[in-house]
Amino acid sequence: MDLENILLISFIKATLPIKDTIASSIAENFEQALITKNDFLLNQGKIANDYIFLEKGFIRSFTYDIDGNEVTTNLHSSNAIVFDAASFIKRTPTNENIQALTDCTVWVLRYDTFQKLFHSIPEFREFGRENLVNGFVSFKERTLAMINLTAEQRYENLLKTKPELLQNVPLKYLASYLGITDTSLSRIRKEFVYK
Repeated sequence: MDLENILLISFIKATLPIKDTIASSIAENFEQALITKNDFLLNQGKIANDYIFLEKGFIRSFTYDIDGNEVTTNLHSSNAIVFDAASFIKRTPTNENIQALTDCTVWVLRYDTFQKLFHSIPEFREFGRENLVNGFVSFKERTLAMINLTAEQRYENLLKTKPELLQNVPLKYLASYLGITDTSLSRIRKEFVYK
């Protein structure tokens, strides 16, 4: 087992229980890259060509509302798959930007290689499908939370499920992700400190 991509191999095996040899052969197709804070991994209007495993660091996805304000659509921390599924699969220009919030270590699988693996290794097909389903479920839960939960409940949920985001992501991006203002988020955070 290659010690350099041990975390990627572990992630593959945690997503889908498969043999070490198959997980290693899948991981060998990813290329390691170091991304500098504030660099873009994908720009709005481009077609997504990279399927990314975030080994270390924090990344955000964002778009612009009709007034030109940035709206954070997703926040990613270590040990996650990061890509614009719609653009990647449908080969259409993305409406989002993907940007590093910190220096990041990532493993990148290019679209053509992804397709080759998808059609030649059944375990990779299941791995890809599982990540797509997990992403869809997460998106659905977040969409419903924006409708069914108060801002305080959304904050509490983030505190329970992804506390590392609250410690490492700038306040303005967290507020945007939660669908509230910076001022509201500051107030909510203070309330939770005194609970």
